[in-house]
Amino acid sequence: MARQDPGEPYFRVDSDEAVEILQREGNGAAIVDVRRDDEWVTGHASNAIHIPIDDLLGRMDELPQGKKLLFICAAGVRSGLACEMAASMGFPSENLYNVEDGTPTWIEKNHPTSYGDEP
Repeated sequence: MARQDPGEPYFRVDSDEAVEILQREGNGAAIVDVRRDDEWVTGHASNAIHIPIDDLLGRMDELPQGKKLLFICAAGVRSGLACEMAASMGFPSENLYNVEDGTPTWIEKNHPTSYGDEP
């Protein structure tokens, strides 16, 4: 169940909940991986948009508008920051999600995963 801590402009979910949201919303949701390039190639959520956290502010225009955005990193810290950044740039809080348990757990749970430069 999506959770929201006081003062946070986003919801917290785990990788299982993220998969459910992506399946339920279809084209109405996107997953955004904010890890570094060297982390991305070792495995990432299939069909994820890859924008490293250090590049995010300059690449906000690459985020789909009007969709639920599920940000993921390795452990939920950078993805939480990405949610904060997106909120500060005008993305609606109800569409922002931090996948707290991160990509290693995503892969361990056998959720759809791609490697290298595959989408």
